[in-house]
Amino acid sequence: MANDTHGYAPVNGLEMYYEVHGTGRPLVLLHGNLSTIEVDFARILPTLAKTRQVVAVEQQAHGHTADIDRPLRVQHWADDTVALLRHLGVERADLLGYSMGAAVAFQVAIDQPALVGKLVLCSFAHRRDGVHPGLLDGIQQLQPEHLAGTPFAESYARVAPRPQDWPVLVDKIKEMDSSVPEWPAETVAALGRPTMLVIGDSDIVRPEHAVETFRLLGGGVAGDVAGLPSARLAVLPGTTHITLVHRGEWLASMVEEFLDAP
Repeated sequence: MANDTHGYAPVNGLEMYYEVHGTGRPLVLLHGNLSTIEVDFARILPTLAKTRQVVAVEQQAHGHTADIDRPLRVQHWADDTVALLRHLGVERADLLGYSMGAAVAFQVAIDQPALVGKLVLCSFAHRRDGVHPGLLDGIQQLQPEHLAGTPFAESYARVAPRPQDWPVLVDKIKEMDSSVPEWPAETVAALGRPTMLVIGDSDIVRPEHAVETFRLLGGGVAGDVAGLPSARLAVLPGTTHITLVHRGEWLASMVEEFLDAP
C-alpha cells in the first residue's frame, strides 16, 4: 500500500473511512466515542508513522464515516475493523485503542487472535465497575449542547457527511454506553497477547481496576526474580481521561518502546 493514503472501504453496509500513514509493521489506531482520528491521535500519529505503517479508522457515524441503520456496539465496531483490515490486505497488526476504541481492540484480539500482535489499551475497563461510580449513568444526561465548542463537536461539524446528525450521534452513543460489554476475568487472563495498559492518574477508569486487569494479564510480579511479564502498566501523572491522548511525547515514546521490544 502506498505511503500516506486515505479512502473509504465497503464494510458491512458502511463506507468506512480510513487513513494509512508510513511504512513498516502495521499499527491500527482505534478512536473513542464521539471522536475522530484527528481529535484522538493528531499528537501521536506523526511520530508513530515514522517507523511503522499506521492504519487509522473512523467507526460508524464518526468522522468521515456516515451512519447506517444499526445501533452502535463494540462488537459491530470490532467486526467492521476486522473487515476493513482484510479489505486492505493487512494480515497481522498491532492495535492501539483509546477509550471505547480500547474495548474494540480487546474484542478484535478475542475474536481474531491470528490477526493481532501486540495491544495498547488506553483507558480500558473489562467490567462496568472498573469506571468510577456514577460516570456511565451520568452519560445518560448528556445533551448535544453540552458539547458545543468542544473538539469533538467541531471536528464532527468539519468532516461528517451530515453535520446536522450530531444530535443523532449523541443519542446513539448514550444508548451504546448503556450496552457496554463486560468480559469475565478468565477471558482477560486467556488473552495471550503482549498488552500495555495506559491510564491517567485521574482517568475515568479506577486505578485499582487497571491494576486488577494488569494482574490478570500476568503483570504485578517481582520482575528481577520472575522476569518481566509480557504485560505493562503505565499511569500518566496529572492526566485525565480526555487529556491522556494529549500527552503526545510520553505516549508515543512508551508505545514505540513497547511495540519494538522483543
